[in-house]
Amino acid sequence: MEAVLAKYENQINVFSEFLEDLPDVDEPVWILGACYDLKTKKSELLSDVRSRLWFTYRKKFSPIGGTGPSSDAGWGCMLRCGQMILAQALVSRHLGRDWRWDAEKRQPKEYHRILHCFLDKKDSCYSIHQMAQMGVGEGKSVGEWYGPNTVAQVLKKLALFDDWNTLAVYVSMDNTVVIEDISKCLFLISHVTFIYIALYTILILSKQLHTSQRPLDWRPLLLVIPLRMGINSINPVYIQAFKVPHFSLSEESIIFRAGLNDCKEVGENQMCQIRVTCGFFCKSEEDFDSWCDLVQQELLKKRNLRMFELVEKHPSHWPPFVPPTKPEVQTTGAEFIESPDKLFESEEEFEILNV
Repeated sequence: MEAVLAKYENQINVFSEFLEDLPDVDEPVWILGACYDLKTKKSELLSDVRSRLWFTYRKKFSPIGGTGPSSDAGWGCMLRCGQMILAQALVSRHLGRDWRWDAEKRQPKEYHRILHCFLDKKDSCYSIHQMAQMGVGEGKSVGEWYGPNTVAQVLKKLALFDDWNTLAVYVSMDNTVVIEDISKCLFLISHVTFIYIALYTILILSKQLHTSQRPLDWRPLLLVIPLRMGINSINPVYIQAFKVPHFSLSEESIIFRAGLNDCKEVGENQMCQIRVTCGFFCKSEEDFDSWCDLVQQELLKKRNLRMFELVEKHPSHWPPFVPPTKPEVQTTGAEFIESPDKLFESEEEFEILNV
């Protein structure tokens, strides 16, 4: 694991060198809800970007499923984007939006544990192995290219096996976010939560816990909104809506936008769908309430075509909403390694591809 981290952090430094050439512009630059003036705060911006977890193509990892591909070059781009969106949510959850990576300091244990979730090993919760194999249930073969909605659905399922982060992942449908459905996801009591409440009750009865200390009933939320913004180019009616990067409420904010072109051959021509996925992390119920208020103010009241809708109740013409439950699988590899010796163990070479 030490060798893995060393190579990963060295690549961060290499990537940062490219950022030094950022041109000076008069307009503010937004990074995940934080605003920077390049003329006066360029070093702060670079520190922020350097602190984001970066996952890209790899080769020479153990074959997926034992006999599958050992590299994701050419097909794993959206899976890596999904990993980075989720990783940013976990960093915000455990370290906070203001956390910065510093090569001169020892990183907190939560940082290492977050990275462990994404190692390219079958027993890491959000590894390329887990995502590719969970994608089979979404109709995707291992090694097949994923669209952003498929990646979001896979992450939603994998999160159900992650008892450490207790993250709720909600994926919107038909460009519509339904508050009622989100509430059902968030307040679903898992067996772990049930045990926690039982222990809390015992402590209250034994007077070892003050009655004002109440158990948390809100699970941190990763809200994912897959969108189609046009054919071959972004539809101009959406451009104004795109100019709302501070959408992310506060500094505790959130992830915003992973885009790609989904191209298909149509006769002699190539048709591309412009897809954009918005992601938002709400650590508390107050964050979510603020997000809803901000969306109403900044997006839904604009004259231009809305990127998505926000509604209170589940639409009557939709099929009933069914909160996600753990899919039936033989193994998920979601169990976390608790032993420090095993946590920093690496059984394979780590290599980042320059593509």
